Amino acid sequence: MSLAEKPVASPCVSICALDERDICTGCQRTVDEITRWGRMDNAERRAVLILCHERARDSGLLWLTGSAGGS
Repeated sequence: MSLAEKPVASPCVSICALDERDICTGCQRTVDEITRWGRMDNAERRAVLILCHERARDSGLLWLTGSAGGS
């Protein structure tokens, strides 16, 4: 991480509970991703955020992706 680059913010939304797959129902991170977040560089954090988005989409928690369509 360069000195000028700010750290990628945590996706934590303070709804901390693990599902049956040990994935947080609030932020969609695994236990390992949560515990390692503070030691990750920005590239690793961005990769985790992509995984979180995919998990949310796949579990039905995220239903508005891409354009809204229509016109």
